[in-house]
Amino acid sequence: MLIVTRLIKFENLKMKVQFMTKHVYTDAEVHALVEQENVRFLRLMFTDLFGSMKSVDLPISQLDKLLANRVMFDGSSIDGFVRIEESDMYLHPEMSTWMISPWGAEHGKVAQVICSVYKTDGEPFMGDPRNNLKRVLKQMEEAGFTAFNIGPEPEFFLFETDEKGEPTLQVNDQENYFDLSPADRGEDCRRDIVLALEKLGFDVEAAHHEVAPGQHEVDFKYSDALEAADNIQIFKLVVKNIAKQYGFHATFMPKPLSGINGSGMHMNMSLFNQDGNTFYDENDALQLSQTAYHFLAGVMDHARSVTAISNPIVNSYKRLVPGYEAPVYVAWSAHNRSPMVRVPSERGMGTRLELRSVDPAANPYLAIATILAAGLDGLKRELTPAPSVDENIYHMTEEERIKREIKTLPDTLHNALKSLATDEVIKEALGDHLYKNFMEAKTVEYDSYRQAVSRWEQNRYMSNY
Repeated sequence: MLIVTRLIKFENLKMKVQFMTKHVYTDAEVHALVEQENVRFLRLMFTDLFGSMKSVDLPISQLDKLLANRVMFDGSSIDGFVRIEESDMYLHPEMSTWMISPWGAEHGKVAQVICSVYKTDGEPFMGDPRNNLKRVLKQMEEAGFTAFNIGPEPEFFLFETDEKGEPTLQVNDQENYFDLSPADRGEDCRRDIVLALEKLGFDVEAAHHEVAPGQHEVDFKYSDALEAADNIQIFKLVVKNIAKQYGFHATFMPKPLSGINGSGMHMNMSLFNQDGNTFYDENDALQLSQTAYHFLAGVMDHARSVTAISNPIVNSYKRLVPGYEAPVYVAWSAHNRSPMVRVPSERGMGTRLELRSVDPAANPYLAIATILAAGLDGLKRELTPAPSVDENIYHMTEEERIKREIKTLPDTLHNALKSLATDEVIKEALGDHLYKNFMEAKTVEYDSYRQAVSRWEQNRYMSNY
């Protein structure tokens, strides 16, 4: 995993770091690091149904209890977990994710670790999205593959805050895609985000301003699916913490403002076995293997139901509209960016599919699990994708799209949930517990939205009717 334990030395403001290879730390090694770095607190992190990072904080005196998997918490207090009569749950630390936080050391250094949730009988709790992803990855291994690699491209906005520290609707700049301008606080903030990520072991590949004012993107190197999901969660934590230090509010809301591009989280993905990248075939016209085509076909076949997971909030569907570069149509291409799936030009070990519809509000553990399940179903059924669409779909007429059998993604959360409810493959990828709780919560969310009267409606209708 990219976010493995790092020995961080605070020698100056640059905070130099000594990198280690991926390593699952033993109890003795953890104790040595705690003493050497004068760690005073422990932060045990896990993810709820909706993708929100939760934590239990402990004094360092509880370290042995943590290492023995004996830290309990009340699972009934977490949305989508368990009922109050089943509340006792355990947090098992994933010791390859152990890290020392590069901020918040004024009261003593804090060691953080990502945990999986277990029941009192010692079995993994399948309402934990992280455990569920592990289950789907086992299915992948049973199908003969060794890794599902994910390279995420998360975008976010920086908004100014008011005198109380609350977010405003004022973005921090008026720049555009890749703009180079005199350094401002937003650029400095983005650079410090990159530095903090590197201190935690991320291999940051690019960081730049995005299309919309106040919008930024930071790309980090791919890793296998579970590590990638962990990395996304830590990335969000870093972004929000560094932004706060600059007086900004960082948001991963897909469409915070009307009239500008929204934020996506493109997922670059490839499937490996013991021989390497199974998506590559030098003899194919596009140098894609049959495995890649079958996997692509599965992703497209289940696209509408996966959208309920990869675009999980009402606001997600304000981004998935024509005119703002977000994909709307279930199609693929190696030559243009309007379809849902793009095939980047790199080949060999770098051969991959880029799913462009996912947004950063998604729970990464659930999104990756359902995308993988969709692709594996395409492999199992040996599905063949429709021909690539190399023209700009946004410029096609409806008749042309119908003739080419180009389907659209759901235009509301309600329609996405309807598709999910009929898709047994994606429902199985979530498991009964997660599916049931997700559907109940999102149905309530959409009903609440449907009953709310917006300012747009008031402005448009109040005087006319």
